[in-house]
Amino acid sequence: MTVEHGETQSTQPLIPLHCLRRAEPGPPRLAALPNGTPVWLATRHADVRQVLTDPRLDRATLFAPDAPPTSTGPNLLDDPEGLLNIDGPEHQRLRRTVQRAFTPRAIERWRPWVETVVEELIDSLQASGSPVDVVAGFTRSLPVAVISRLMDLDGIDHERLAHWSDHALSASAYPAEQVREAMREFYAFSGQLIAQRRKSPGEDLVSSLLLAADATEGVTEGQLVALVCGLVVAGHETTMTSLGNALVQLLSESPAAWARIGADPESATAAAEQLLRAVPLSDATEAPGLLRRAVADLEIGGVAIPAGSVVAADVRTANHDPEVYPPSDTLDHFAPLGTPSLTFGAGPHHCLGAWLARMELELGLHQLAKRLPGLRLADPVEEISWRRGLLTRSPAALQVAW
Repeated sequence: MTVEHGETQSTQPLIPLHCLRRAEPGPPRLAALPNGTPVWLATRHADVRQVLTDPRLDRATLFAPDAPPTSTGPNLLDDPEGLLNIDGPEHQRLRRTVQRAFTPRAIERWRPWVETVVEELIDSLQASGSPVDVVAGFTRSLPVAVISRLMDLDGIDHERLAHWSDHALSASAYPAEQVREAMREFYAFSGQLIAQRRKSPGEDLVSSLLLAADATEGVTEGQLVALVCGLVVAGHETTMTSLGNALVQLLSESPAAWARIGADPESATAAAEQLLRAVPLSDATEAPGLLRRAVADLEIGGVAIPAGSVVAADVRTANHDPEVYPPSDTLDHFAPLGTPSLTFGAGPHHCLGAWLARMELELGLHQLAKRLPGLRLADPVEEISWRRGLLTRSPAALQVAW
């Protein structure tokens, strides 16, 4: 059950991301973005890592006046004031205002509470009876509960949060004006939240962010608003996507791995790393990879890249580079990962929430498999309803039974 990237049309059934046939990694080659803009596509692990770490390739100049268009519509990732689109010392200054909350040591302190949330959600799943939608009841609920606690968003309308997040990552799912309206609402919410925490600070992430920003010269209000929105989206989107796609892979193809994940927490940790590497967050329909722009002439993998060129880092293909990861027809969920995957990026823009996403994924998989060892898909894989037109892809709903 394999197709080439981009072969599936919107009217055709989509297949699970782990079933996509991957391109053979090779030297950078010219391709095109969905809007037709030429792009140099890097696919080898070493080349992709260079694209993500080389200071001659940046994000900010993607939004310079002379830059070619790279988007088919508005979305949160294209905000020039967002952390993702700021480089150099300014980026480091803004990143320092929040990064201490996401170190491995800081995240580990949250483990007991996250375990409690996982248990409560599984209790609710069991109380709902079999079959049940595990997306609504678990894969979305878990990361939303965690980021809501971190940012002290208790009482927020989770449906509204999901609405903003989906529009924030829209590529073609919604009309442009509808996305802009959702973003206006989202940014207004962020601004109101910042004003509230300035007036009544607490122990939450937003209050800590404002305290750090006050002690840091040059952080603008626009950057703070964009950062809060980015934290809300990134705080649950990656985990929801990875957890949903991991369940599709495990429950459809790997019952033995499911049993081992439930029996042993360390096996769950190893499986989480392999699943993050092997199952991409998206296909190539909306974007071929993480984009950068060359600020000087450079060479990538023996290929000359002229200054001003747009370059895409194809993490999907790089994470399966046979020069780095032994090729196999089946995924070995428990093999040691000798080289870190590039799922969370690399270099200055490495995902801040990587350790939080890892912990939620491993705890979620372990406790689900432990409590529900007979969990299975209630419907054929071919009938899964997918979230379409976004920069990520995961099940919109996933009926499971036990």
